[in-house]
Amino acid sequence: MEINKKSIQKTKIVSATLDTLWWKWTTHEGLKTFFGLDNKIDLTPGGSYEIYFLLDEPVGGRGGEGNQVLSFIPEQMLSFTWNAPPSIPEIRNQDYRTWVVIQFRTLDSKQTEVHLVHLGWLDGEKWDETIAYFENAWDMVLNALEESCKP
Repeated sequence: MEINKKSIQKTKIVSATLDTLWWKWTTHEGLKTFFGLDNKIDLTPGGSYEIYFLLDEPVGGRGGEGNQVLSFIPEQMLSFTWNAPPSIPEIRNQDYRTWVVIQFRTLDSKQTEVHLVHLGWLDGEKWDETIAYFENAWDMVLNALEESCKP
């Protein structure tokens, strides 16, 4: 298995403080404000970073199940594993996971830059389909994050 150099990179400037955005990405209640319907978060290396989108589906088909925190630097960086959506079972059902790195940078007292990189991709038609899915999905997530910070 050889990891290619492809990556998805997204940047969003959000009208929120760094501590607010850190809370949103790293806590159960925070994630529920913009990302998924429910989640299981344990902010420790190897801890759970599961985000559920389809609560009526059986276990294994609810979304970001089985994902884990890889590392973090408080209020600077968070990284976690990520799996393919249930709609692409050829990739989702593999043991291999891609990973996501989110970096936070204060711009001023009211704005923070959120930079997301999703990498660890393999080659193949279904992998390309998965990349295309997440090119769109991460835009939706960052837009929801931005919307969740509006008064």
